[in-house]
Formats: sequence, structure tokens, C-alpha cells
Amino acid sequence: MNRESYNLIAAQWSAARASFFGRERELLDALLSVVPAGATVLDLGCGTGRPMAEHIVAQGRRVLGVDQSEALLSMARSNLPDERWVLSTMQAFEIDQPCHGALLWDSLFHVPRAEHEPILHKVVDALPVGARLMLTVGGSAHPAFTDTMFGQPFFYDSNTPEESEQILVRLGCRIVIGEFMNLPDGGRDKGRYAIVAEKVQPLRSRTSSKMLQEDA
Repeated sequence: MNRESYNLIAAQWSAARASFFGRERELLDALLSVVPAGATVLDLGCGTGRPMAEHIVAQGRRVLGVDQSEALLSMARSNLPDERWVLSTMQAFEIDQPCHGALLWDSLFHVPRAEHEPILHKVVDALPVGARLMLTVGGSAHPAFTDTMFGQPFFYDSNTPEESEQILVRLGCRIVIGEFMNLPDGGRDKGRYAIVAEKVQPLRSRTSSKMLQEDA
């Protein structure tokens, strides 16, 4: 659903995401503060590359962008032709080059929540200790739902902010920043919560984690 919908609204989405909203730039700078010059940041659900990837490149880093929408990815390639852009879902993409930071901005909540931890596991596992990742999740507890944007349907699902932070801590991260981008209103707006997390210890394998749980 979301792939076709984003393809259909690519022009509107590009216009809507031409600049930063709220504290997005400050949060992204917090991630970039520990990314070496010239190193690559993974952007899962990169869209058109605006404004996030543009800012990353402007700050002297590289981008590996991944998105399932052909139309949005075509715009990203046009906007930033020297960066690497891959057509794939977040679930299917295998990280095949060194990355020193990761971004899952307004993208993770488009896949079922049961898939969030495996995706985050993959991302955290690929990062060196000391690197940071930045993501948004839903701002409240609610079942999966479909809503519309620019007249097209989109699927949404998310763990709560607390559950999402707990997942990251289990994966060996500490929460650097956790704050609401917009609060839930009790109605259509379920809220949006931003997290910047830092990897502080090597990630145990899933097999080792499972064995430890069984031994407990």
C-alpha cells in the first residue's frame, strides 16, 4: 500500500518536505556530532533525500539511502547524484557497507510493529560502538490503522515511545534524546516521538540472547 501511495504523491511529498520541521535539524546535528568527516550515514526510508540527506551531505558526510518508492528515490538521485540510493524495503535491505550513523525518520511506523525490533537489531548491529541512530515512532498506544495523506491511504503501526526506548536499550544503546515532535490529541493524531540513541556496547547475537533468557 505505502509504496504505491508514495509513488502517487511524490510531487506533493517533495514540496511538503523541502525544509526542516520543529527541532529536526538539532536532532540530526546531535547524530552527526559523532560521525567522522566523510563517513556514511544510513538513511532507511530516505524519501527524496530532502531535507535530511541534503543536510548530512552539506555537513561533509555521505549518505546510503534506501526507499521502496521508485518515484521518491528518483528524486533523491536527481537531488544528490553522488550519493548511493537503493530501491528496497527496510525489512529486505542488507547493510553491505560501513555506516557510522543511521536514520529511520518517519519510516519505521509504516511497517508492522512486530518487525521494528528486527529492523533496529540489524541497524544497531551494523554500527560501531559510539555511533548514533535517530528515529521517529508513534506517540501513543493504539492498534495499527490506515489513514490518508494527500488523498492516498497509508498504513501505520508503532510501539509506544517507552517500548521503543526499551528495545533500543536491550540492543545495547543509551537514549541521548527522547522527545515529542507532536503530542497525541486523543483523536486522529496519534502523536510522534523522536529518539536519538547511541550504541554503547557490542550487540549480542539473537542466539546468545535467547540462550541467556532460557537459562534465567
